[in-house]
Amino acid sequence: MSTTPSSDCQSAATTPGSSATDPECSATPEATRCAIHQPNLFPRLSTLAKLYSADCWVVLDDVQFARRDFQHRARLATLEEPAQRQWLTLATHLPHGRQSRINEALIVDPGLSRKRVDLLLRQYYGRSQYWPTLSSVITPVLELMAVSDRTAVIAEASTRLLLELLGWRGSVVHSSAHPARAGRSQRLADLARAVGADTYLCGTGGARYLCSDPFDAYGIDIDLFRAPTGEGAWTGARENSALWALATYGPQHLAGLLRDHRGFSPTRTPTSPV
Repeated sequence: MSTTPSSDCQSAATTPGSSATDPECSATPEATRCAIHQPNLFPRLSTLAKLYSADCWVVLDDVQFARRDFQHRARLATLEEPAQRQWLTLATHLPHGRQSRINEALIVDPGLSRKRVDLLLRQYYGRSQYWPTLSSVITPVLELMAVSDRTAVIAEASTRLLLELLGWRGSVVHSSAHPARAGRSQRLADLARAVGADTYLCGTGGARYLCSDPFDAYGIDIDLFRAPTGEGAWTGARENSALWALATYGPQHLAGLLRDHRGFSPTRTPTSPV
């Protein structure tokens, strides 16, 4: 690990930060752990597990849209062989080109996308004994696609419905509702403070760049979250949509795994990024 602070850290030390309170903050007065993550379409189990382990999910909706990410697509795995996969993608238009924010992205043809989502999900998981349960998540997403062409709205709904199905009782707020400084670490620290969190759950990807200085300034702890991988429902947890685990093992089993993993042993991230 480098011991030289990045520009991200330097600006945190020299720029006084203040996160003004927002009416949305009052919705999470008892939040202790927060996760900050982009809306993902039927997210991977590793992402779902991180959000489930938080008391508050800050939907990161006002950063640049990334076509190579999971904001508009999900990797579906077959019931019999999770290594056999196919992308489910919402064709998305970016009104401001590559600079478009996540909450500005639009579904190109909502009607066609709705039919494709319905067809592929039935094709992959319609034979599961848990299909009626999956339908309770999928059907509202399809209905929402009939009235909204916002990619982020659809993706967020798909995640929230999965969380609610599995018994999550946390709160959801949006980064666009809160002022935050520029710079990745500063932004995350400001958002964590805005929702009253005392702990920020950092994924393994974010740990590569995160600087702890802005969090230290607010007295917010950083916990490195690692989802289990390898066997059972966790097979392909970092690659496949959580729909595979739900269709294979059912909601009761999956909810139990997520509840158990809320008690993970966290690891403090380094002060400086790699």
